[in-house]
Amino acid sequence: MITYKNTHYQCSMELTLDLIGGKWKSLILWHLGDTTLRFSELRKTIPQITPKMLTQQLRELEESGLVSRYIYPQIPPKVEYSLTPAGKSLIPILATMCEWGMSYANSVAPSGASPICPAAEATIPK
Repeated sequence: MITYKNTHYQCSMELTLDLIGGKWKSLILWHLGDTTLRFSELRKTIPQITPKMLTQQLRELEESGLVSRYIYPQIPPKVEYSLTPAGKSLIPILATMCEWGMSYANSVAPSGASPICPAAEATIPK
């Protein structure tokens, strides 16, 4: 049994899914990748997410130690988000998930299914 932040998990997979699960967290991590983005830039890369949900998901990822938030001491405020080393260690896993998703999409809709995540083409190792 694993205990993390007062939650008991039966296995490490359960913990991992709790940390990156849900509709948006994996996408946020994927788009941060090796770059640093401001809130508005993240919104542009994931236009379907509401500002409230993006804020909530970023806070949870930050609390989990997967995303770091840097606040510049200036007016107007400038905040940037990037992956921590733990967050960066998830990129190969997310790339594999994206590759699997493209393969699956092509198998169920073989008539020219486009990549699920356009950024994947440049990121997935061949």
